[in-house]
Order: sequence, then C-alpha cells, then structure tokens
Amino acid sequence: MADYAPRLKEILRSHGCRFDRHGKGDHDIWFSAISGRHFAVDGKIKSRHTANAVLKQAGIEKHF
Repeated sequence: MADYAPRLKEILRSHGCRFDRHGKGDHDIWFSAISGRHFAVDGKIKSRHTANAVLKQAGIEKHF
C-alpha cells in the first residue's frame, strides 16, 4: 500500500498550511490559513480517502 503522508504534506505546504506542533503518537497538528482550523495529520496514511479528508479539513480540493 502507498504512504500518502509525504505527498499530502507537500500539498499542504504548497497551499500555505504550516506545521504547528507534535500531537499524540505519530500525529502532527497543522494549521490552515484557508480554513482557519487546526487539524491532525497522521505520520503514515495508507488510504486515499483519509488523505482527502485531511485536505477537506484544510479547505483544499481533493488531490488523491
């Protein structure tokens, strides 16, 4: 299975999102200036549906 986390983080950075802090386990907390929300990003994302859900929380259109 593919790991979507590296590509997801590239997309988040290119849309102006920024890493905020480390969360529990291998999760990171990011902030989106587009949506004005904080959201969690798992260190290993195996599902394109999960990756698209993170993009939705960030206010970015689906990419996967």
